[in-house]
Amino acid sequence: MIILKFKFKNLLFFISFCVSFFGFTQNNRVERKIIKAVDQHTENAINLLKTSVNINSGTMNFEGVKEVGSLFQNELDKLGFKTELTDGKAYGRAGHLIASRKGEKGPKFLLIGHLDTVFELESPFQHYTMLNDSIMKGPGVADMKGGNVIIVLAMQALKDAGVLDAMSIQIVMTGDEEKSGDPIALSKKDLIDAAKRANIALGFENGDNNPKTVVVSRRGSEDWQLKVSGNPAHSSQIFTKDIGAGAIYEVSRILNEFYVELAKEKDLTFNPGFIIGGTSLKLDADGTGGQAFGKTNVVSQEVSVKGDLRAVSSEQLTRVKSTMKRIVSENYPHTTAEISFREGGYPPLSLTDGNTKLLSYYNTVSQDLGFGSVNAVNPRDAGAADISFTSEYVDMAIDGIGLTGGDGDHTINETGNLNTVATQAKITAVLLYRLVHSKL
Repeated sequence: MIILKFKFKNLLFFISFCVSFFGFTQNNRVERKIIKAVDQHTENAINLLKTSVNINSGTMNFEGVKEVGSLFQNELDKLGFKTELTDGKAYGRAGHLIASRKGEKGPKFLLIGHLDTVFELESPFQHYTMLNDSIMKGPGVADMKGGNVIIVLAMQALKDAGVLDAMSIQIVMTGDEEKSGDPIALSKKDLIDAAKRANIALGFENGDNNPKTVVVSRRGSEDWQLKVSGNPAHSSQIFTKDIGAGAIYEVSRILNEFYVELAKEKDLTFNPGFIIGGTSLKLDADGTGGQAFGKTNVVSQEVSVKGDLRAVSSEQLTRVKSTMKRIVSENYPHTTAEISFREGGYPPLSLTDGNTKLLSYYNTVSQDLGFGSVNAVNPRDAGAADISFTSEYVDMAIDGIGLTGGDGDHTINETGNLNTVATQAKITAVLLYRLVHSKL
């Protein structure tokens, strides 16, 4: 017998999973009902996906995000969920869809999706097309309207099998996953509150687009900005006692030292994505561009660099930030530099024993249903996502179990394999059923 510990409102409960949890048999009447129900509703689910993909819901298209939210709200209403579309004005976004049901058995589940995409109204990519009988090309088909549809389909199957009412489930589909609202503490408050109530979190992003993998650890993401100053002078005076090295040499030193000291660290990246420098700078208000004035015969006075930092744990993030600050402080003559980190980035989803156990249960269900084994994704292949905000609160979490098998995320070539809609919904629904109905 395998013992799994959960926290239920600060009380300790123990869920004992007998051998039957790990062994699907053809005689399991409820599980056969679940699988049959998924097959019966898959066509409707794919039609729902097509409808949602054809609604532009770029993060900043608030009306489109709300329309997609209403679409999924209607489906969850029909399944008996208590639903709400929240107002995101306080953090400058459209808001979120929250749906919940309170059951009497087993752990409390949090299922996570998002309504928005990276494709705004000005994008040329607005509607789906079928590349063949199973591959759909469309904005947000994999990231992550397909995952939202899988959530709905799994809930429908559990309802048809007569087991949904026993479950405690909260679904949060955020409206700003691709471009978080500000302040992020308000933007993610509903999600964090849901995580505090939950024991198990499942994220329906598409992971690395491989149905044979699941995310048990995601790197967090935090933006940084580096500002460097030097003494302006005629270029003939560079390196002299009074003038020093200038801002551009100093920023070159800093970035090179970042690379030398940190580039080989496992699962860590730090990308300087924007740099501008010269005698004087004028940055655009949104921070994504600007103008620089400078001449080849003038020592540079100002440089600005912006980038992101991705780490696999809070410990790694804290340690690396300290190293970066030290490097920045070791200035060339007559230069100054400062680095700042934007508060409120995405935290890491740290690898835990609970996450690993949940993957093993998911893997067992997948094999029992004939879909083969599922392994953990390399954190380097999984970007930041909303499930990371659950890391501090839930006992178990996995992500990347949405619509997969495609390619081209965040580009006009984004695709998804519709065959994985039914597969992922079956695994999800059976997993939830087994977790709830194992012996206590």
